[in-house]
Order: sequence, then structure tokens, then C-alpha cells
Amino acid sequence: MQGWIEHRREDGERVGWLRPEGEGFVPVDLLGRELAGPVDWLTGEELLESTGIGYLADRYELLLDDGRALRVRLTEVSTERIVVKKDDFGAIDAPQLIYTLPFPIPESLRPV
Repeated sequence: MQGWIEHRREDGERVGWLRPEGEGFVPVDLLGRELAGPVDWLTGEELLESTGIGYLADRYELLLDDGRALRVRLTEVSTERIVVKKDDFGAIDAPQLIYTLPFPIPESLRPV
């Protein structure tokens, strides 16, 4: 995202961005969600680091066009797209249902 400033943890892992806004910066996580309104640089960094990336392993619910909700897991996250697959609980013989969604995270995808 143009103008966003990438923030990485001490170990080099990207945890989000700081988006300039007015006199401050808006911390944005890897799903494109704003973690706070405009804050100073240090506060923004602290918010990104305290949020971390653990939420990427959580289960999510995808609201389908027909109104049904499907439990999914994130498989790919980038500023280009978010890819999820039906949560098959690790079954190797389950059919794979994969959905490609826009970035930032759409309202149809929410944490369970």
C-alpha cells in the first residue's frame, strides 16, 4: 500500500505497517485492520509488536453469498489478496475448498 511503512520485529518478521495520517501514524496489521487511530511512531510500533502475528493461525468464519457461514483457515496473506480454505481439521482426504478474498480483510471474513 503506497505510503505505508513496513514494520518488522527484531527477528525480521513483518508484523504490519504504520500508515502516515496527519501528524501521527495508524498501525495496520497484516490483514489490513487498523489497530488504533493515529498515534505517535513509538506507540504504533508497540501496538504492532504486542499484537504480533498469532491471529494468522486462528480460525475464521467466511460468510458465503448464500448466507451460510463456513469455518476457514488463512493460507496466504498479502497486500494483493487473502486466501482461505475450509477448515478440514487436518483431514488429508477432505475436499479442499479455497476462496480468494481482497485485501484488506473484507467484512465477510471474521474471527470465530
